[in-house]
Parts: sequence; C-alpha cells; structure tokens
Amino acid sequence: MSNSASRRDPAPEPTPTSAPGSVQSVDRAVTILEIIARTGLAGVTEIAKELGVHKSTASRIVSTLEARGLVEQDQLRGKYRLGLGILRLAGATTARLDIVQEARPITKMLAEETGETINIAVLSDGAALYLDQASGTSSVQSHNWVGQRIPLHATSNGKVLLSGLSEAGIRSVLGTRLQSYTPQTVTSLPRLMTEIAEVVERGSSVVIDELEVGLTAVSAPVRNAHGDVIASISASGPSFRFTEEKVRSARELLTSAAADISTRLGWRER
Repeated sequence: MSNSASRRDPAPEPTPTSAPGSVQSVDRAVTILEIIARTGLAGVTEIAKELGVHKSTASRIVSTLEARGLVEQDQLRGKYRLGLGILRLAGATTARLDIVQEARPITKMLAEETGETINIAVLSDGAALYLDQASGTSSVQSHNWVGQRIPLHATSNGKVLLSGLSEAGIRSVLGTRLQSYTPQTVTSLPRLMTEIAEVVERGSSVVIDELEVGLTAVSAPVRNAHGDVIASISASGPSFRFTEEKVRSARELLTSAAADISTRLGWRER
C-alpha cells in the first residue's frame, strides 16, 4: 500500500477480537437487565455469578447501565433495580401500541365502509412507518404495509406527518434531495412546502400516483393530548376507483375518524 493510501485511511481496521467482544458486552448488559427484571433487585455478586464472569466485569457493565439511567441502586440494600430510563425507552413503544389499540376498531369500520385499505402510520427515522392495516372489501390481496417504511414526500401519510413539523424540522428530516418514484412525485422542496402548508390548512392530504402509478391515498392527522401530530390514518386504493366524489367522501370520513382516535388519546379540540 502506498503512503498516500495510508494517509487517506489512517483509522486502523478493527481487530478480529474487538467486534465479538463488543457484541458480548451488549449481550451481557441485556442479560443483566433481564436478571434485574426477573428478580426485582440484584447485587453485583449475584449478577456476576449468574453471568459466569468476574465481579469486576459485572460491576463495570452495571455502572454503565446506571450512568444511562437504565438501572439504579437501592441505597439501603446496595442492590440494583431497573431505572427510570427503561420507562423512557418503553414509552415510545407504549405510545405506538396505544395508537394501534385505539385506532383498530375505527380502521376496521372504515375499511368496511370505504371498501379500501386503511393504514395507520407514524414518523420514524425519516420515513413513514406503517403500524397497522385493515383491508377493505374492494381490496384483492392488498399489499401488507405493516412494518414497512415509505418515503414521506411521496405519500399522503408522509405529508400529513410532515405537517406536524416546523419548516426547519421538515428540511432536517427530508434533506436536500427528494427521490422521484413516478412522473407525479414532487421533488421540489419549495413546492412540497407549499403542499404541506395546504395540508395544515385543510387538515388532510390527497396524493395521486406519486409513489406508484395507479395508486391514490387520502390521509388525515391523528393528534395526542397536546395537539401534536403523532400519526396519520389513510385510505388507499387504485386511482381508477378514487373518483373525485370518492376522494371527497374519504376525506370527510378520515378527518372524522382521525378526530375520534385523537379524542381517545386525550386530545380536545379548542
């Protein structure tokens, strides 16, 4: 290797033992959390014995977990219990489960009423993550979107989720380049900003042929007790079935359904 090549890449390659060691530490940390969850309280000596490691090794991992708030020490007994940091991590999942639980009866009813596929989506890692889906009677082996992430700028759910962010937040989430999926995909950030402003004003979004040619979707925002947009509910299906009249009807139904779900989550319209 030339000297210039060495200067370009000065960082040493990981040693063969470093990656497995890191994975082992993570595995031990998770095991410690499981031990404490099972026993309620556990001392370092007990933890080390169950892990089959030296007490100093167990102590280092416990100290790291304590520093992150995932465990805390009982001052009277000197043992460790789960910390409030666990609640913080679990809270995000619990909130999503609450949305699904409260929305499911409504999504099923909407699927029957519209005949189309109804989805619930949330913002996740710069994309719309689909949490739940109800298939309508008109759907023939509809695609299962649950667990999938789709682009924010090319979908009605995505635009609704973006409508809950500030302009700076939108730019941060989307970046500077918007990928084109069809000739109808909006790839201009200024134009997208205008559309999102319209979503805020209307309280709903309609997207035709932007993610897939022949696919139309209508969405409305779901809010939490503070009025923040935390999810989106949508009806989607073939564009040939979504006539202007059906889009108007779906928009009304979804707006009402979203308000109902939001109310169940503690939101009160002022």
